[in-house]
Amino acid sequence: MKRRLFLGALAALPLATPAFAASKPLSLNEISNYLNKLLSAKGAFTQVNPDGTLSKGTFYIKRPGRMRFEYEPPNDALVIAGQSKLAIFDNRSNAGPQQYPLYKTPLHIILKKNVNLNTSGMITAHQHDGTSTSITAQDPEHPNYGNVKLVFTDQPTELRQWIITDESGQKTTVILGKLDKKTRLPGRLFDIDRIVKEGDNR
Repeated sequence: MKRRLFLGALAALPLATPAFAASKPLSLNEISNYLNKLLSAKGAFTQVNPDGTLSKGTFYIKRPGRMRFEYEPPNDALVIAGQSKLAIFDNRSNAGPQQYPLYKTPLHIILKKNVNLNTSGMITAHQHDGTSTSITAQDPEHPNYGNVKLVFTDQPTELRQWIITDESGQKTTVILGKLDKKTRLPGRLFDIDRIVKEGDNR
């Protein structure tokens, strides 16, 4: 249930972009290159859950393979992708984190070492609405694992939002604030085994 709330809640606030900004469609090559160069970043996020509730917090990404979401109270949860796993920590529970193979979630598409959106069967939609470019991607070998819709602005190219649809059809939207790409992120932030062992999740 927790995983569903997370993956289903990563979809519904409007993407804020300046009304006067001219925009052009981004090609799959441009988006792939952007993701491959996005090695380390930090920023605020707002999450729209499947039930319509909102959560906020701080987002970290360290490609390849690592991502972290620290939620603000009253949620106070922690979600980490690392060590080929996705772990969901709930401070209100003594049962330990729920863990899932990362490759079975749509997040692995953007966390892979080499993102190539031109792979046959990966892109199911590629659209431009005049202010942003969106793509919907899935694992062509496992479309049943769900998909991720990524929304980008250009000038410069920037990831602003994603919508994850899990295997049950639940949708989660995450809207990103300005990304700090100069921050240095220690590996310990994404070390699930260390956090489980030491109980130090902050």
